[in-house]
Amino acid sequence: VQLQAYGGGLVQAGDSLRLSCTASERTPSDYAMGWFRQAPGKGREFVAAVSWSGYKTYYADSVKGRFTISRDNAKNTMYLQMNSLKPGDTAVYYCAARREVLPLSSAEYEYWGQGTLVTVSS
Repeated sequence: VQLQAYGGGLVQAGDSLRLSCTASERTPSDYAMGWFRQAPGKGREFVAAVSWSGYKTYYADSVKGRFTISRDNAKNTMYLQMNSLKPGDTAVYYCAARREVLPLSSAEYEYWGQGTLVTVSS
């Protein structure tokens, strides 16, 4: 499975942005998907994850209440709606997929996309 993340860009603090991640083929029915990010000079950190059904979602505390993860299996696509963006959200955002084994916040994902850059100016 190949993942393609897109939708990043330069926005101002308080703005919204939606990231998308499209898979080259339908992911297996026991595969969750997630978003991670890596800020300049920092390690990769978990942002959000969603179960294959879309009914279960998980968020990092830093984005809870501002970001919403979702997926449309008919389109092989996952989304990350980001609202009330802050300069601290500036990072390269990566999408990933793995078997739905908790905790999904672990970076041990099987498939990774190439990343899309989000820059939030103050």
